[in-house]
Amino acid sequence: MSIRTLIVDDESLARDRVKRFLKPEADVEIVGECTNGRDAVAAIAEKRPDLVFLDIQMPEKDGFE
Repeated sequence: MSIRTLIVDDESLARDRVKRFLKPEADVEIVGECTNGRDAVAAIAEKRPDLVFLDIQMPEKDGFE
């Protein structure tokens, strides 16, 4: 069983770093990426990840909202 993971960050370099960090982990499946909080809320509802890597400073809706 894999850990379904969503990555949320408005900076592509930060998302790439998280993906590179997770790549060797066979039990982690990246189910999506988002660049803002509004898209993250929709992706969480749709994809139902087990784990979310969430930036707290983003446009539109931040990680605290």
